[in-house]
Amino acid sequence: MRIQLKAAVYTGSMWSRRAFLGIGSAALPVLVRTPMTRLQVEVTNHKDEPVQRAAVIVRFVRGRSIKKFGRKKRTQWEMKTNQEGIAKFPSMPQGKVLIQVIADKYQTFGGQFDVNEEEKTIQIKLNPPQPQYSAH
Repeated sequence: MRIQLKAAVYTGSMWSRRAFLGIGSAALPVLVRTPMTRLQVEVTNHKDEPVQRAAVIVRFVRGRSIKKFGRKKRTQWEMKTNQEGIAKFPSMPQGKVLIQVIADKYQTFGGQFDVNEEEKTIQIKLNPPQPQYSAH
């Protein structure tokens, strides 16, 4: 049984590229620390009572990532509120977010918020549905 190994030939420019990429990729995580936040959404109704099991959707509207060379961050989270009407989200990058709240027997809420702190609590008040309107 014979094993044949082929020797790779590296030129000086290949070594310098590998060394540059190795140093650059090692330093990249240190330079690219995105500020993070912990978001909490409190959902109440028009009587200031907590709304249980409301769907809370958080989407990024604006925020840039250096890791992705300036492309928009495409992140989205979906949670349901607990018995106290609170939805707690895991750590997420800071920026402008769109929050949408959907609950049975209430109007759907949607709004944009700036999230620039380490911890942010957003209070949302849902209104009851309006009666149907007919133009005829």
